[in-house]
Amino acid sequence: MTTDEITPAGTADAAATRRAGEELATRTADVERATSALVRDVPLPRGLGTLALVTLDNGLDHTKPTTLGPTGLLRIGAALRQQQERAARGEIAAVAVTGKPYYLAAGADLSIMGRLEAAEDARTIARLGHDTYRVLAEMGVPTFGFINGAALGGGLELPLHCTYRTASADVGALALPETFLGLVPGWGGCYLLPRLVGVEAAVDLVLTRPLANNRRTDAQTALRIGLVDAVLHPADFLEQSIAWAADVLDGTVTVPRRPLDDAGTWDAVVAAARAELDRRLHGSRPAPYAALDLLAAARTSDVDTAFAAEDEALTELLLSEELRASLYAFDLTTRKARRPAGAPDEALARPVRSVGIVGAGLMARQLAVLVARRLRVPVAMREVDDERVAAGLDGIRSMVEGMVRKGRLSEAEGNRLVASVTISTDLQDLAAADLVIEAVTEVMAVKQQVFAQLEDVVAPDAVLATNTSALSVTQMSAGLRHPERVVGLHFFNPVAQMPLVEVVRADHSSDAAVATAFAVAKALRKTAVGVADRPGFVVNRLLLRMLADVAATVEAGTPVHVADRALRPLGLPMGPFALLQLVGLPVALHVLQSLHTELGDRYPLTPGLERLSAEGRRVVPEPDGRGAEADVDPAIQEVFGTPGGPGALDEAGVLDRVLTGLAQEVGLLLDEQVVTGADQVDLCMILGAGWPMHLGGITPHLDRTGHAERVVGRRFHEVGVASLPQRV
Repeated sequence: MTTDEITPAGTADAAATRRAGEELATRTADVERATSALVRDVPLPRGLGTLALVTLDNGLDHTKPTTLGPTGLLRIGAALRQQQERAARGEIAAVAVTGKPYYLAAGADLSIMGRLEAAEDARTIARLGHDTYRVLAEMGVPTFGFINGAALGGGLELPLHCTYRTASADVGALALPETFLGLVPGWGGCYLLPRLVGVEAAVDLVLTRPLANNRRTDAQTALRIGLVDAVLHPADFLEQSIAWAADVLDGTVTVPRRPLDDAGTWDAVVAAARAELDRRLHGSRPAPYAALDLLAAARTSDVDTAFAAEDEALTELLLSEELRASLYAFDLTTRKARRPAGAPDEALARPVRSVGIVGAGLMARQLAVLVARRLRVPVAMREVDDERVAAGLDGIRSMVEGMVRKGRLSEAEGNRLVASVTISTDLQDLAAADLVIEAVTEVMAVKQQVFAQLEDVVAPDAVLATNTSALSVTQMSAGLRHPERVVGLHFFNPVAQMPLVEVVRADHSSDAAVATAFAVAKALRKTAVGVADRPGFVVNRLLLRMLADVAATVEAGTPVHVADRALRPLGLPMGPFALLQLVGLPVALHVLQSLHTELGDRYPLTPGLERLSAEGRRVVPEPDGRGAEADVDPAIQEVFGTPGGPGALDEAGVLDRVLTGLAQEVGLLLDEQVVTGADQVDLCMILGAGWPMHLGGITPHLDRTGHAERVVGRRFHEVGVASLPQRV
């Protein structure tokens, strides 16, 4: 019997799928990191027979994860079908699949997925995954997935096809990130997962976690929800897994299975998930909705129907603009972010053995805890009076205690953090700091005074940094004897969660000061983007341009609810008025005033918002647990007057004005060389403002909509993002 004759039931001509896969593999051989399936026989204890252990390995070290392209899938499929033949002959009692150190598999090879242009190629990839994986479910003997390391996307779908699964206790990266990238778990995940762990947990893994900045699941959580059947010690994980498999085979260990959720539960979870997608995405992204449709159908579908539906969904999405843009953004925020553009030589960075922070307000406290946690150095803070010192200490203790309660820190680590941070009213307590960050009120004169005082206190080679969000670092340091040691370190709120830091090079900043800022950002596990000292830098300049244009349409007669809904097609994390509320009206208006002064009428002032700020009013309703705060409060219309008139716009008109303004501002940013290129603008907006991955950041979207050429006279990218190289 040939392997082509072993055709899984219900597949669409398995032999033809493999032939198409071989042809595609030939055309993509230049980019695929082909994975092999290495098979060795392991004698099971107690005379239980032989276990065929299949190890996935791309032959490269741990810095190059195992990924799955057509060649790899064909190799794995061939190895599994050989074991299926052996099982039929009674030569083996079980089959197990594991991976090279640190990885089971990191999913599909995105360098290939981003190159697919023909529907038949996309369909081949979809069908080939099913053709390969379902052999595990149809082996004829029990199959085991030994999850020894990260299992992402297709790397996690593979063990879902197994009869049983173990995981190493140190595995922290189990995930189905497909909807984050514009795809669906299309190699069995949408069908098998809800039937294994229940529909609620499946929705969490397929939708909630990917759409929450691609959160991953650890081994213990996987055990709790039933994703794996046993968690074993990493020191001898493989040996323990083999022993556990033997216990299962001889009945010593019984693995219970969760009953299928009833129809009422299933439908209710799906309906709630759809409402949440509508609330957050407003239909702006196809992939999450496609995944939810597949999950909804999984309860009553048979395997062949479900896999065929996954094939069709995956085929369509593999050719979508959403995927091309997402892959560009993913590559930008992973591979390229590790090598900051324009950063000086790392060797120039000053050693940082202690850090000072001027101020002990909310932002300063967040910075202090992050620095103490990541750099593991003492942090000395300074406030102006004893009352603020006490408030600062209380705030830090409360923040750390909250992290301990939530399990993010051990009690011992929490105690270490609190002990690492001191606060006083004496600036001399910062004298030993190698780096001092000012985080005081956003007023130029105050910041200048702080730096002038610091210069008389700290060592001559200490680096001084400002956390300003929009003010000129050059002007801030102009009166100093050594302005070359001043640099901007603009963190975003909340500090612990936001991954971006804008490193601002002032006119006189030395390479050593800038290199130190980049090194500190890296040690804090942040992505640093170097920016020139221009008003608002990148993120605030673009966000405030967007918010100012929205407010200007309301001032001109557009109803507030129309202006608020207008940006929904972009799929932003929140609407413009919810963002204003999050930032705080006084803060947003202060930055707007600064940008208006520096950049002129492109940043129009808004009397209506100023009145709301003066009255202390909210612009969105109070949270009610059902998302009322996501939309503008219609009651604020009164401060703008009766809507209507010649200046009123519909939703499309507001969106066009916003995109026109953003195109203009991005063009000016690039002309002023605030950053080195359009990709750096995208990196800032994705990581600092939550600009959606499925748009590829801001500049590819402006290219696709035609706003870049219409406003600036050119595209921001010479080629479409689909043509940019992709690699995990």
